[in-house]
Amino acid sequence: MNNSDQMVFSVFSGESGENPFPIFAKMRAMGSVIPISFPMGGTDRQAWMVTRMEEAMQVLKDSARFTVDSSTIDGSNDVRQTLTGNADPSAPPTFFTGYSMLSVDEPDHRRLRGLVSKTFTPRYMESLRPRVQKLADELLDRVQAHGEMDLVKDYAAPLPINVISDMLGVPQEDRAQVHVWSNAIAHGLGLGKLEPGVAENIRSFGEYTAHLVADKRRHPADDLISQLIAIEEEGDRLSEAELNSMITLLIFAGHETTSNLIATGSLMLLDHPEQLEKLKADLSLVPSAVEELLRFNGPSTILGPRYATEDTELDGQQIQKGDMVIVLTKSANRDEQQYTQPEELDITRKINRHLALGQGIHMCLGAPLARVEADIAFTTLLKRMPNLRLRIPRDSVNWKFTLSSQGLADLPVVF
Repeated sequence: MNNSDQMVFSVFSGESGENPFPIFAKMRAMGSVIPISFPMGGTDRQAWMVTRMEEAMQVLKDSARFTVDSSTIDGSNDVRQTLTGNADPSAPPTFFTGYSMLSVDEPDHRRLRGLVSKTFTPRYMESLRPRVQKLADELLDRVQAHGEMDLVKDYAAPLPINVISDMLGVPQEDRAQVHVWSNAIAHGLGLGKLEPGVAENIRSFGEYTAHLVADKRRHPADDLISQLIAIEEEGDRLSEAELNSMITLLIFAGHETTSNLIATGSLMLLDHPEQLEKLKADLSLVPSAVEELLRFNGPSTILGPRYATEDTELDGQQIQKGDMVIVLTKSANRDEQQYTQPEELDITRKINRHLALGQGIHMCLGAPLARVEADIAFTTLLKRMPNLRLRIPRDSVNWKFTLSSQGLADLPVVF
């Protein structure tokens, strides 16, 4: 294992601990595009890690040179083959094993995204504010009198999963189980990692979604799943497999990222008391603080791998057709060539762009929703619990390493 491979392995195995940023700085010093041999999905193809913003933007915005779907290059798809190699072909598809917006490029991507993008507009997300506010207050009402809570389990996790479940029409009684599946999948699947039991959880998640769709066919309601079923039944626009993949993607992606943003963001503010005091003194800074928290230590460590569709050059490196290119989000978001004092948290920072929610055609569909949820979550928390502080020593905080991200297992606080 060469030096860059060791760095990558230490980050994605969790060996680097909660602070991989010094490693990212070393990687940027090695170059903006560095070769690695650390595999993803059991592949032995050459891989490259992109560490800086400019080259990352080239990869993410040029879907002609870099595709998310390697099957268009050589007829295989590494990640899907890993997940489905021993799977029952009769199992319902999910976005891990089927074709979703994440795993296809144009023209299919435009067709699939177009079917849900009418719902995921900033205007519609703003209309959800009263519902999100009600949920945030209800969650804090449950713990307010106790004077303490686990900020992850009592607030950061249930808020977004209830919002996306309301939108989709996932019954209240099923949400805890959906969260269990999502957690198991996110923890057990990663860069070169497929832990025992993950495939079974993916299958259970897919089977549940198929049953939910069948139920909505019989009893349509005013929710997004019912709308997607109506689109699928029109024919030629959405297949049954695409429908299942779409719904599992919306459920999974609709809460994991935002939950991590709220929890990790809260800890980052507690770690920087002067920034926290500035924010409490002026809650109108919350939207600006959310963008800086996304840049400083956002939910995603990497963005989904791309594959070179042709022999090409990237910052002097010769990328061969079929090579895997992985954008290291958290490194690019601290690129010294893009930001002044990038290792400092500054909630008033004017940010033109960051990669925490992606860029290009695969930019996070739910970004407007995540911003609304985070705005309300932080504003409500700091307004109602201005004396928020850790209940445990800082070095006792438990981290978890998930699919492509790093988050908190729990966060005991007092207020």
